[in-house]
Amino acid sequence: MSNSSDSLFVKICGLKTEQDIDTAVEAGADAIGFVFSASPRRVDAATAARLCRRVPEHVLTVGVFRAEPLDDVRSLATEAGIRAVQLHGPEDRGYYDDLAAGGWTLIRAAAFGETVPRCGELGEDMLLLDAPVPGSGTAWDWSRKAPAGPAEKWLLAGGLTPDNVRDAVAATHPWGVDVSSGVESSRGVKDPALISAFVKAARMA
Repeated sequence: MSNSSDSLFVKICGLKTEQDIDTAVEAGADAIGFVFSASPRRVDAATAARLCRRVPEHVLTVGVFRAEPLDDVRSLATEAGIRAVQLHGPEDRGYYDDLAAGGWTLIRAAAFGETVPRCGELGEDMLLLDAPVPGSGTAWDWSRKAPAGPAEKWLLAGGLTPDNVRDAVAATHPWGVDVSSGVESSRGVKDPALISAFVKAARMA
C-alpha cells in the first residue's frame, strides 16, 4: 500500500475489466476492490485472479463479501489471490480471527448510525463507514458527528463522487475514501474518466 500518514488512502471498488484496473492503477488508487457477493459488479474468482495479476504490489487487492460462510470466503480469497478481505455482515470476532490467521488484511464495513463503530473492535485493520443504507450509493449527513477517531484507519463511503469527495473529506477527516457507484456511467459499469477525476479530487482534498 502506498498510503503515507499525510496522504488520503483511495479505494476504487467493484472493478471487473482490464480497463478498470489499468485506469485505477494509473490514476494512483491505493486499493482495488472485487465484489464476490450478489451485485451487478460481481466477479468470479478466476476473473479476479486474472485481474489481480495486472495490479502492482503497492496497490492493495480487496475481496468484498456480504454475510458469506467462512469457508467460502477463505476459498474464494485464496483462489483469487487477493490480499485483503472486506466484510459486510454479522461476522463475529472469531470469524475475523480466523481470517487474520490466514494473513489477509481485514476491512470491516459498517453502516453509520447512532452508535459509531470504532476501528479494531473485531480485530480488523481498517473500518469502512458506509451510509445508513449500505451499498445504496447515497450520500449521508457527514456533518452529524465525527465518525471515528482521527488516528483510526477508517474509510468514508456512501454516495461519494468526483464532485463531492473534497467536501466530504473536509467535513469528516477520514483516513481514506471508498467509491464504487460514484465512478460509473451506468450501474455496474465503470467510467475511466470518472475514476481518474475521483482520485485526483480526493488527492486535492
